[in-house]
Amino acid sequence: MKSIREIFRIGYGPSSSHTMGPRKAAELFLAAHPNAARYQAHLYGSLSATGKGHLTDAAIIDVIPSVEIVWHEDFLPFHPNGMRFCAWDSQDNLLDDWTVYSVGGGALAEENQEPGTKNKDSLLSTLNSQLSTDIYPLTRLSEIKDYCEKMGWDYWEYVEHYEGKEIWDYLREVWQVMREAVERGLDHEGVLPGPLHLRRKAASYYIKVAAYRDNLRTRGLVFSYALAVSEENASGGKIVTAPTCGSCGVLPAVLYHTWRSRDFSETRILHALATAGLIGNVVKENASISGAEVGCQGEVGVACAMASAAVNQLFGGTLAQIEYAAEMGLEHHLGMTCDPVCGLVQIPCIERNAFAAARALDSNTYAAFSDGSHRVSFDKVVEVMKETGHDLPSLYKETSQGGLAKDYKS
Repeated sequence: MKSIREIFRIGYGPSSSHTMGPRKAAELFLAAHPNAARYQAHLYGSLSATGKGHLTDAAIIDVIPSVEIVWHEDFLPFHPNGMRFCAWDSQDNLLDDWTVYSVGGGALAEENQEPGTKNKDSLLSTLNSQLSTDIYPLTRLSEIKDYCEKMGWDYWEYVEHYEGKEIWDYLREVWQVMREAVERGLDHEGVLPGPLHLRRKAASYYIKVAAYRDNLRTRGLVFSYALAVSEENASGGKIVTAPTCGSCGVLPAVLYHTWRSRDFSETRILHALATAGLIGNVVKENASISGAEVGCQGEVGVACAMASAAVNQLFGGTLAQIEYAAEMGLEHHLGMTCDPVCGLVQIPCIERNAFAAARALDSNTYAAFSDGSHRVSFDKVVEVMKETGHDLPSLYKETSQGGLAKDYKS
């Protein structure tokens, strides 16, 4: 299992798999063939179906301005987010023909090769040496929990042990970007880009909070924080994948709210971030965080699990209670489809972030009232989520051809 840095990637929206991943692939290909006479980028499957709404073409063109974008409706066999880059010299001789996949959270993989693995013929291996290798020996949360109980550790101490103390500098930057995204989003008003002409809501929700009593005020604030980050993402703003761009509002909303309302120290927030990253990492290792592969349960569902674990950590939950909170956060999103209207990360994505943030707080409360014991483990829910995602028809996995999206066209 790789570094939690792979879960928390700092970048620009609106989509980790459709914007950040393709941009990185274009950078790698251009670095390999900087003097080519002409380039093509072929986009397949989900990248083709919702690429324009997710600004996939714009991300690639921003890196290689002269590139020709070719859209394909068919899916490549390895993953729904397939890309093929081609380059020719001035004599029209083919220099390279590279197929690569955006597998979620901004990560890339080549066919039959996981992100970060070594292969002397791999463009990823030769040009992207920063891709991490496995650093965690255990990959199931039950195993990690048992090991932490044996060592007397919290989950964040397990992260520190394998990541090194330098992980805190990275998470400090992550927390700063998350805070700034919330605060920018609360200040911004107007209409989001795209044909839906959807108005931003974060600022108005934040202002209206003052009219309500404490219990509703809390819920309204969490809504406004999640909306703020999600709207920043939808506008192409700077955010942190947690675990993806489409679900980037959930964890910052929960952490920002508890930080503001309970005056937690930065150290405690960073510990909660580490715990959240570990939860997301387990899902990514054993299932998927790609909406094109398993639906929105792998994005907003996993984000809810991460936030549930983080807030339970903040309020002193035991290892078992934290695992229980994460299990509930994911379990109650099982089967959620990815059906973005017009291929935009706006409807239903933005509202889902707000509701998932609130559900994370509820999951924490429920787990805190318990002793942490429960029948269905987090690992089992991850397994079921993977099976459910693979059983979902492809039109419900980020194609904009089914569900809420099918009756709306740009």
